[in-house]
Amino acid sequence: MKHLLVILLFPLIISAQADLSITENSKWLTDYDTAVSKAKKQDKNILLYFTGSDWCPPCKMLKQDLFETDGFKTLSENYILLYVDIPRNKDILSKKQLEHNKELLGKYNARKVFPLLKVLNAKGKELDELSGYSMNGVVDSHLNLLERNK
Repeated sequence: MKHLLVILLFPLIISAQADLSITENSKWLTDYDTAVSKAKKQDKNILLYFTGSDWCPPCKMLKQDLFETDGFKTLSENYILLYVDIPRNKDILSKKQLEHNKELLGKYNARKVFPLLKVLNAKGKELDELSGYSMNGVVDSHLNLLERNK
């Protein structure tokens, strides 16, 4: 019985871990102050991404349909990328990182919409945003957000 449970949960565990890999081997930062500092130095806007990596199906699909594309990789060169994860599993992030992310949630995503892409200038002023994802593979509006704010 235990083996059956493990077999049934294995794909779920693997997919949750895979979704967290967005910050590994990428340009995504997880600290707001670092992102602001880099944005000022490089004269770039910040792309703030709110996700629920372990519970939000549209977030998981957006990772695959947008963030792993050549179009995103090209346009993201114009931004400092900031990844803000609000997982339900509290063991995914350190307590300090989760508190930091919740502060950003309160400041920049008070409606708690997931996924949310928000463009900020180097001073933290909100310039543009796009919330949600229909999970149909069409990411034109997301790419347009990046194109018009670069």
